[in-house]
Amino acid sequence: MEMKWSLNELYTSFDSVEFKEDINCFENSIEYIKKWTIENCNSSNNETKSDDSKLKIEAYINFENEFNDLVNKLFNYTELVLSVDTKNEIANKFSEKLSLNLAELAKPHTVFSKWCNSLENIESLIEDSNTIKTHSYYISDLASNAKYLLSDTEEELMAKMKNSGSNAWSKLQNILTSTLLVPININGEDVRLPLSTIRNMAFDKDSKLRKNAYESELKSYDAIAESSAAALNGIKGEVITLCKARGYKSPLHNALENSRMDSETLDAMLGAMMESLPSFEKYFRKKAEILGYSGGLPFYELFAPMGSANMHFTYDSAREFIVKNFATFSDKLSSYADNAFSHNWIDAEPRAGKLGGAFCANLHSIKESRILSNFTGSFNDVSTLAHELGHGYHGLCLTEESALNSDYPMPIAETASIFCETIISNAALKNASSEEAFAILEHNISSNAQVIIDILSRYLFETELFKRRENNSLPVNELKEIMIDAQKKAYGAGLDHNFLHPYMWICKPHYYDASSNFYNFPYAFGLLFSKGLYSEYLKRGDSFVNDYDALLSATGKNNLVQVAKMMNVDIHSIDFWRSSLNIITQDIDKFVNMK
Repeated sequence: MEMKWSLNELYTSFDSVEFKEDINCFENSIEYIKKWTIENCNSSNNETKSDDSKLKIEAYINFENEFNDLVNKLFNYTELVLSVDTKNEIANKFSEKLSLNLAELAKPHTVFSKWCNSLENIESLIEDSNTIKTHSYYISDLASNAKYLLSDTEEELMAKMKNSGSNAWSKLQNILTSTLLVPININGEDVRLPLSTIRNMAFDKDSKLRKNAYESELKSYDAIAESSAAALNGIKGEVITLCKARGYKSPLHNALENSRMDSETLDAMLGAMMESLPSFEKYFRKKAEILGYSGGLPFYELFAPMGSANMHFTYDSAREFIVKNFATFSDKLSSYADNAFSHNWIDAEPRAGKLGGAFCANLHSIKESRILSNFTGSFNDVSTLAHELGHGYHGLCLTEESALNSDYPMPIAETASIFCETIISNAALKNASSEEAFAILEHNISSNAQVIIDILSRYLFETELFKRRENNSLPVNELKEIMIDAQKKAYGAGLDHNFLHPYMWICKPHYYDASSNFYNFPYAFGLLFSKGLYSEYLKRGDSFVNDYDALLSATGKNNLVQVAKMMNVDIHSIDFWRSSLNIITQDIDKFVNMK
């Protein structure tokens, strides 16, 4: 089965007639909206008739929906090409061109937002128009966030400068990590392998190879550490400057606003996570004991497979397993996954020049998705495919929504993906032997520990990074020290402090996205919210499915509190987060008592 994706459904090439026509339409649309907002959105004139205001808002919404689908198509094609070929010169050229042109929208967006905020009758306008009412969250959010906008000219300037600032640093980091070849000796032969391949060796059955890969990985970062540190400092410095200028209390405050999440929710969730640390520490020490370590688990053994079960999958068998078991939840989910495999929506082959890790790009413009993974045959790889297909299913549930109403915040983005992971894990457990059951249980706990404990360490790292970056740029050694300290606080005595990962700030791409700061707590939210939903599914059975799909379809037009209320969940309550964590700690207790 083909392990590379097809992008022909977007465009056949950058030279295709369709791509060129859409680029031309894209450029003309930008000029049109720039002129339109100047002519129609003068916030200094508050005598505009209500009927005129309503028509203007409706016109802007219709334009934005059509334009966003066009941008979705052009931008995703360019970035998907780059994700598997980071040195592609043509793709890089168009990526820069699109980003530069999109910066032109900063001024009209600012003008329209401030104009909306100046309307005293905005609520009545929303109620008086089906189009506006359907997009009420979008319009209300634009108006309320106008207070964080700079002047029209300043917003335009900042957007353009990002292309030679944070965006450029981010591209540099992608190139550094995707093209890094790691020297390693395997079976007496010296070879150089892509970083993604080396990191995947953490899941290998051979303990010597796991340690060898870990040591080789850490050593290889010396070649790019200084450049990565410069990129990280440049990006975070820009973020701090803009947050201050716009009036945010901090980059975290900015991240929460972008996530449609309040501090009360974050505090409740983090409080419950901190309470659970002793249970996870108990898990890490038990795993260390089973593997023969007395001083805690070395970092390179975090993903060591447990038990003697042979759980290797071919790409074909992974597809069969996923499609079959997704059907236990719904035919709609199963059909989506089968369609993704059969129509080559997945790029699963690890290779040089390709980004590591995995992601899903939902292509709302053509009602499809594309998934990148680096499949090597482990159960973890199967779980990762299920995770990304969950993101794609979320996109499927939003295909009937407008482009503006399909843009959901980061925390809720992980809900469907982790839900699908849970389906696959539970399916694997049903027919597993005792050894396989032990291996799967340990894998599940290990995955959960990454989302709770490692994510906590990344949150602590980024918090301290922003605090220190206020005063000066941080050298490589200081970044390493902060990361080590964060890992010690999160993992406690569960890890051997002689074998941690001081360079984790290099290989995690989220640190290098100026628009996605603190892209760590959203994963914890997604895991724990999804755990709560899955528990509800087990109680309700088939009657849950339609409500679940409805929840996913509403995620683009509500804040997190409102979305959670659809399932009668109070995310301000620490008890909800404790109940979800309790599901994991019960598995830990089971694991500790199995061997």
